[in-house]
Amino acid sequence: MRVINVEEISKNIKEMCIEANYYLSDDMKNALYKAAEQEENPLGCQILNQLKENLDIAGAEQIPICQDTGMAVVFAEVGQDVHIEGGSLTDAINKGVHDGYVEGYLRKSVVNDPFIRENTKDNTPAVIHYSIVPGENIKLTVAPKGFGSENMSRVFMLKPADGMEGAVNAIVSAVREAGPNACPPVVVGVGIGGTFEKAALMAKQALTRPVGAHSEFPSIKAMEEEVLEKVNNLGIGAAGLGGTVTALAVNINTYPTHIAGLPVAVNMCCHVNRHAVRTL
Repeated sequence: MRVINVEEISKNIKEMCIEANYYLSDDMKNALYKAAEQEENPLGCQILNQLKENLDIAGAEQIPICQDTGMAVVFAEVGQDVHIEGGSLTDAINKGVHDGYVEGYLRKSVVNDPFIRENTKDNTPAVIHYSIVPGENIKLTVAPKGFGSENMSRVFMLKPADGMEGAVNAIVSAVREAGPNACPPVVVGVGIGGTFEKAALMAKQALTRPVGAHSEFPSIKAMEEEVLEKVNNLGIGAAGLGGTVTALAVNINTYPTHIAGLPVAVNMCCHVNRHAVRTL
């Protein structure tokens, strides 16, 4: 059985929080550059080029890509043959978030109670999703989530008779209603199936899939392409000022569901679709 000390986990989480906020992942950077080349609206093209310049400045100056450095969302895939020593895994992740946001001079955006709203001053606690997987490694994905786009999230509890057409219409309507508020161009994460909470979790996880990597199911891959085309035909464009590129990608995850339901969750993220992945 492999042993991993909590200090190693905290160290990596700290570095990943800073990395995700200073540098856009290669897949997102490439998608943004491609969008700037494809945009047909002059104003939209200008805005996309400004976003590219912003990325270059953030990387060179080691400052956040966006002033909203998000709430830290962490996916931890823990191998069943791993033993964690030195303390609690949850505490180790939160220590890493604390250190990353304090030492990286990242904005602290978390409040300790939804109503009292006193800032925790270190961006903890993180939202952590655990899964137990085969093997002796721990795969960590840190995805800081800003709330301009998070507030545009939707869950639709459709009827089975609504089918794929109903799901497509629901997703497109969510993007249409979000308009400029999600800071387009966006990545649209979608979860279909399972239960209310499973669909929402899948939608969040879908945002961490590399741009250009489609569903393994041919029908869902075709659905991703159909929704992307329809979303880009909305004409919302970069910053909501019009254009042919409203979304950079549509990523759909699916799961078996109950005979009486068709849950569809939509979780959008702005062009700063941050995620850092490491395997320990």
